[in-house]
Amino acid sequence: MIKYALKCANDHDFESWFASSTSFDQQVSRSQVACPVCATTDVGKAIMAPALSCSVEPALGDTEKQVAALRALRRHVMDVTEDVGVRFADEARKIAEGVSAERPIRGQTTADEAKALLEDGIDVLPLPQVPEDLN
Repeated sequence: MIKYALKCANDHDFESWFASSTSFDQQVSRSQVACPVCATTDVGKAIMAPALSCSVEPALGDTEKQVAALRALRRHVMDVTEDVGVRFADEARKIAEGVSAERPIRGQTTADEAKALLEDGIDVLPLPQVPEDLN
């Protein structure tokens, strides 16, 4: 199961669960996903950050473990992806269109460019920040 943040053509935000990303694409193409506010079926994915959850208020040690896990995730992403910098949106499109070789990439893009990629069915995710990113 996957939960997507969605936005309709009338700018209403909502969320919904799908069996898979393919299931989402199929339902949208059949106009089976409708905005709960205005009922339009002109719906697309909105930008969303990965959710980190905890069932209870974390103890200090748990917070440290979560930060360590985020650091490990970032380190892994950095190790297995190619940094394409500000060319991220263009390169992601080229890969999706088969113009560039398929490979994992990372880089920078604007929120509008990321939204356009999502609307075109090109999955992108922001990399979570860790405390030192905010310094």
